Amino acid sequence: MPNSRAIHSIAAAWILSVAFDLFLHGGLLARLYMAPSPFLLPLEDAFRRIPLGYAAFLGLTIALYWLLARLGVRGWRAGIRYGSIVGAIVWGALVIGLYSISTASMPLLAGWWIGQAVELGLAGGVLGAAAAGTPLKRIWTVVAAAAVALVIATIALQSVGLAPAMKVG
Repeated sequence: MPNSRAIHSIAAAWILSVAFDLFLHGGLLARLYMAPSPFLLPLEDAFRRIPLGYAAFLGLTIALYWLLARLGVRGWRAGIRYGSIVGAIVWGALVIGLYSISTASMPLLAGWWIGQAVELGLAGGVLGAAAAGTPLKRIWTVVAAAAVALVIATIALQSVGLAPAMKVG
């Protein structure tokens, strides 16, 4: 892929990861962050550090791009498969390491493991589609629609009380 296409592919994959991350942590796992924990920062401090987490996801997306390119992965299905495997291995190792040295709860660790594997799977799907020559306009359209749907789903979960509403400050 030429550099411009690679940058656009990585950016689209990262944006989808960030949108899914909002849904995961602001919706599906939100209740797990509400209980006091010696492991977790207070919500206000954690919220201020979100950009660091998203920078880490960008690093993972770039690494996934590099790996998928080296393996010659083409197509969104293959990208999802390889991205999910990489996510399960990377986040699985992190979760096992955290379990061995922290007070993090099992539901939170399991949610991170599964959620972040899905997140890298989605990024892999975008990268695989781009590697197969899917037009970037189509990729960005799908990513934008998925991101909007994930934000709406997060708001819906919070609105109906299935997830606590986000409050900062």
